[in-house]
Amino acid sequence: MRTDVLHAVRLAKVDLTLVARNTTVLVNVLLLPLAMAWIFTQTQPEGATIAGAPGRLFVLSGAPGLMLGFAVFINLVNSFTARREELVLKRLRGGQPSAEAVLGGSALGALALYLGQVALMAVWMHQTHGILPANLPLLLVAAVLGVALFVLLAAAFSGITPNAELAQITVLPVILVMMIGAPLAFPSDALPGPLGVISNLLPVTPVVKIMRTAFLGTDHFSGSGEALTMVQQWTGALPSIGILLAWIVVASLMARWLFRWEPRHG
Repeated sequence: MRTDVLHAVRLAKVDLTLVARNTTVLVNVLLLPLAMAWIFTQTQPEGATIAGAPGRLFVLSGAPGLMLGFAVFINLVNSFTARREELVLKRLRGGQPSAEAVLGGSALGALALYLGQVALMAVWMHQTHGILPANLPLLLVAAVLGVALFVLLAAAFSGITPNAELAQITVLPVILVMMIGAPLAFPSDALPGPLGVISNLLPVTPVVKIMRTAFLGTDHFSGSGEALTMVQQWTGALPSIGILLAWIVVASLMARWLFRWEPRHG
């Protein structure tokens, strides 16, 4: 167990080093999500409010959910696919690290990138609206569960991606659904009937809801925007945490079924 943890940490360091050296990846993983968040804030008129919060702050507090699609999902679908086709995954699996350590290393690297983005969002919100996260432990729980889920989804989708060149096409439907269906620029109860149910069951929606409450300390699970105590914040988050855990189970089954260690043609 200890050996697996050490291997995972070493692989995570390698992943982060490779990201830092690749300008294209840095732009796609770090800068593009921040640009998308800014674009979404511009859909809110100056002075507008949503569920009792300033409209632009409402968008920013949920943006970390959308960032999972870039810092974790797109990044790792590309990484897993390229490494599979270059036989890197096969060599790693045949070496000392276990399969869990290899995937765990990718997850740790993705978590570090994602937490860096969340920290930037916290600084952004503090500079523009003068707030700091109201519930840091809840924010960290949302980050860890969200990253775990999208690492597993990335592993599964990499298995159906023929090569790294086609990875952008594979991930596009997921990113579009996240951008359109997640309650980023509207409260969770804004969509009527079946559309609202579908939006609430998307894997990214629980992360958006939990992050928003963790940043603002108000009720954005029901959309009321009322101030919550720490206990009420955790209690309100339980259904969303349950949905995340259910998705993690589904995604782990998908990854076990679809993920490939060797090239598809081999």
